[in-house]
Amino acid sequence: MQTIGAGVKFPEGPVWCDDGSVLVVEMFGERITRIMPDGSTSVVANVPGGPNGLAECADSSLIVCNNGGSFTPIDLGGLMLPGPFDPTRYTGGRIERVDPKTGAITRLYDCCDGHQLRGPNDLVLDGKGGFYFTDHGIRHDRSGDRTSIYYAKLDGSHINEVVFPVEAANGIGLSPDGTKLYFAETHAARVWVRDIVEPGIVAPVTPFDTHHLLWASPKLVYLDSLAVDGDGNVCVATIAPVGGITVLSPSGEVVRFVESGDVMTTNICFGGPGLRTAYITRSGLGDVAVVPWASAGLALHR
Repeated sequence: MQTIGAGVKFPEGPVWCDDGSVLVVEMFGERITRIMPDGSTSVVANVPGGPNGLAECADSSLIVCNNGGSFTPIDLGGLMLPGPFDPTRYTGGRIERVDPKTGAITRLYDCCDGHQLRGPNDLVLDGKGGFYFTDHGIRHDRSGDRTSIYYAKLDGSHINEVVFPVEAANGIGLSPDGTKLYFAETHAARVWVRDIVEPGIVAPVTPFDTHHLLWASPKLVYLDSLAVDGDGNVCVATIAPVGGITVLSPSGEVVRFVESGDVMTTNICFGGPGLRTAYITRSGLGDVAVVPWASAGLALHR
């Protein structure tokens, strides 16, 4: 395992680029940063609030899930952790488009059907002009949000609710054929799968259906963001007590667990020749691990 980008402030949303660099959002640095293969970094754009998820479009513009600053940074002896909600620093959840050339930010969405977005977290483009994203919500004192999975158009013209309710939804991804939607719930440590009927619409389920539960951890862990590889395996970032990536088969069996060396392992993307390299955000330590991967990654839609 090699590491690059030391010193970034809670990296998330890794995106591998054709020049070999990796883009990340720094949730507590409030910016988008480019990490070169030699580990050097440069600021692409400043993004106030809490940039949490990132995707690159075909025109090179960037879509950002911004949680609005819904976490407070805590430095636990050199390990960065997302702390409690502080209403004085919260600026509202939203989806933004960022021009990487100018740094200009355009707000695309901050509500759906009259409901405010609370803490947009992760997203995946579907190659059909839209994207799915999770709203992690906010937990404060004795209350907690019931939030949703959403679908929205890249041009800012449409947003709809796909799944409600979800509990602290985090990572999200699509199967290689685009017919299944995967998403993880952080605190419940569950990964769900839903059949896509058409863009932004999933097949209904009853309250007692079990086939749409892909996997539930038998141990006390927390799940973060995820990526799907070329074999259809769901690779979900796993937090505490040993951080790493839990690899799940399309039928829900644990294929393997890859330790990262950081309990606050939050995300993964694939890149390099043949997409055979994993880039894993070690948010607690503030860097990105570069790891040869057993399966080729899945090329993402742009």
